[in-house]
Order: sequence, then C-alpha cells, then structure tokens
Amino acid sequence: MTEQACIFNIQHFSIHDGPGIRSVVFFKGCPLRCFWCSNPESQSGLPEEMYDNLTKRPEIVGEYKTIDEIMIEVMKDEPFYLESDGGVTLSGGEPLFQAVFATELLKALKEKGIHTACETTGYAKPEVFKSFIAWVDNLYLDIKHYDTQKHRAGIAVGNELILENLKIAVKTHPNLTVRIPVIPEFNDSLEDAQAFAKLFNEVGVTAIEVLPFHQFGEKKYDYLDRPYQLKDVKQLHSEDLIDYQQVFSTAGVACVIR
Repeated sequence: MTEQACIFNIQHFSIHDGPGIRSVVFFKGCPLRCFWCSNPESQSGLPEEMYDNLTKRPEIVGEYKTIDEIMIEVMKDEPFYLESDGGVTLSGGEPLFQAVFATELLKALKEKGIHTACETTGYAKPEVFKSFIAWVDNLYLDIKHYDTQKHRAGIAVGNELILENLKIAVKTHPNLTVRIPVIPEFNDSLEDAQAFAKLFNEVGVTAIEVLPFHQFGEKKYDYLDRPYQLKDVKQLHSEDLIDYQQVFSTAGVACVIR
C-alpha cells in the first residue's frame, strides 16, 4: 500500500460533483495535458510553487497526506452526507495517477458507509481501472475525443486505453455517467457530435452529459507562469450546444447539457 498521496485541495460542501452534499478530494498529478485544463496546478504529481492572488506571494500547491489524515478531514462532514444522501468524490488531476492509494481511500470510505464518487479520465491499465471502479458508487468518465490522433494532438496521449476502459465501465458499472467537455475547435462541430454518437452506439452508451467550455481556470495559468492557449476564446453556453445535443438525440443517445 502507498502510504501517502499528493493532494492539492479538499473542498467541502460541494453540490456539483455527485449526489447530495459532498467533500471533494483533489488528487495532484495527471498523465493527460489537456490544453484547456481548468486545474493546471493539478497536472504535476509533485508539490509546486504557485502565485497566490489573495496573499500576493508564492505558495506551495499540493501536500502529501495519509489516508488517516484525509479521512479525519472528510468525516467532519458526515452529518451532511447522511442528511443529503451525499458523500465523498475523488477528483483531480487524475485519481488513477495514484491508483493504489486512491483505491485504498475508497475502501476506507466504504468501511465507514460513505457514498463514493469519482471523476476520471479513465487513463489507466484495464486491470487497475477494474479494481478501482469496484469501490466507486457513481462513476463520471470524461471522453474528450473519438479519434486517437486528434486526442494525442490535444491531450498528449492517445485514447486507446480510455476507450477500452469505457467499454469495461459500460458492461460492469451500474452508475456510469459519460461526459464530453466540449472545446472550441477541438470537438465542438456537429461532425464531431456525429462521430461521438457513432462511438457511443457501438459501445452501448445510451446517455451522456456535455460540459460547455468555460474560462474558470484562465487566471491559474498566470499564477503558474504558464501560457494559456485559449485566452481569447469565448465561453460556450447551453444555448450554443442545442444543435450539438440534437445530434445525439437523433442517434438515440440521451444528452443533457450541464
């Protein structure tokens, strides 16, 4: 068992990362390099310096925590979980980047009777993915592109492992939510929607969520002194994706715009 993991935030009272009121444990480290990433401070698996806009000085983002330390923090909110049918969500970064620790944390939560959820890219060896999702009550799996070459160009890795794990999740997980982050000039055309719909029909995905591109993470690139490729790109809104949504409905895939 891995004794510690690098965590960059534990967020309390979240209502957007699974059912009920939740605590979200943000794991630091991700094998993907999405050029629109809204949590760029999560990409490196190590603590790093980041300018803090409130204190006006550099601060270290990310610290190593044990399972016991995380459990003490998230169990402070147990009454809210019980009252709202909430629980704990693992996010990132990518929890599977520290898969052994993340799996043990899920087990510890289940031992306490806490509902678990996870937001993941699905980028892991299938045997690791299977072992991990067995402890997840609600699984949120992002599919960013259907074409492996375009996936590699925009994200730095191919999508073969992700699609293999998507098939596993469709067959084995009872509470799977497939999501597409819709990014301008990357996967936002109606032709892209048609190709996604074809993929989902082939693997048995019958319902998805689409997440319109936003600029919530833009300032973080300045704080990290990193370039941001989408600086002058307009955000997408729900009304911008009505036709995109309709493509899925026509193909028999229920689609909700979040």
